[in-house]
Amino acid sequence: MTNYYNFHISVISPVYKAEAVLEELVSRISSSVESITDNYEIILVDDRSPDRSWEKMVAIANANPRVRAIRLSRNFGQHYAITTGIDIARGEWIVVMDCDLQDKPEEITSLYKKACEGFDVVLARRFERKDRLVKRMFSKIFYRTLGYLTGTHQDESVANFGIYNSKVISSVKSLRESIRYFPTMVQWVGFETTSINVEHAERSQGKSNYNFDKLLRLALDIMLAFSDKPIRMVIKFGLFIALLSFVFVGFTLYKWLNNDIEVLGYASLIISIWFLTGCTLVTIGVVGLYVGKTFEGVKNRPLYIIDKDVSCSLEQIQKYDKEISNCEV
Repeated sequence: MTNYYNFHISVISPVYKAEAVLEELVSRISSSVESITDNYEIILVDDRSPDRSWEKMVAIANANPRVRAIRLSRNFGQHYAITTGIDIARGEWIVVMDCDLQDKPEEITSLYKKACEGFDVVLARRFERKDRLVKRMFSKIFYRTLGYLTGTHQDESVANFGIYNSKVISSVKSLRESIRYFPTMVQWVGFETTSINVEHAERSQGKSNYNFDKLLRLALDIMLAFSDKPIRMVIKFGLFIALLSFVFVGFTLYKWLNNDIEVLGYASLIISIWFLTGCTLVTIGVVGLYVGKTFEGVKNRPLYIIDKDVSCSLEQIQKYDKEISNCEV
């Protein structure tokens, strides 16, 4: 009998523009997880999708008590939707995956088997990504830049898809900063982590919601949240400019002592003013970004707001289990 308050596996999927694939997603997740246990839940979090995803989610949740449908009050973003899911998940093991079926639900069994070898986190490594060339290029640039600016190793073949022990998720849940990026938060909390190669499917419907502008903004937010390296880079750049100016002053003084200077150059003066003004503005801008994000964090606003929650009761699950058992007999 299913224990309503203590599932063995919770599967979390943030939903956005997935109306056409939701039924298949839930069906394939159920088939995969049921090969492991019948004690599971599926949590779908609607990030205020503009299509009819919510209506689909409600219909699925009403037909299948194992499915819990959550709708946020507005579009908060993918990683805030994931945060919503992990906050309410009650599983010993938590699977996080995208809703577009590029993360294949059938790989959950492989992730679970690897976790049973003693790992707390098993990440899915997409050894052959089926995304378009432009997206792969943007993704590679994003992860390389992010890794450099945060001083961490970032693998572009690994995203959110993986299985996580409840103690890992509990640690991630304790991180309540306003900027959310699930993979980096998992990396920060530590624990025994490994990865396995999984098959990456082609996108069957629509296109990715992450364009270059969104990736750039995401990278900037993560950089500000997890690293002070930009400030350090600005300081080093300032020291370099100061050293360069001393060299230039010495060179100018040498020319003046040798009577080689007749009229100071207008062009060099204007170039110096524009260059140093630009450096000053960049420095102020970087510091301002950190101050702005700090101001945003100290407001202590909720990370997300739930508008609707369609979930089942213990009696419904028990009745559902009994009906399924009778059908099997």
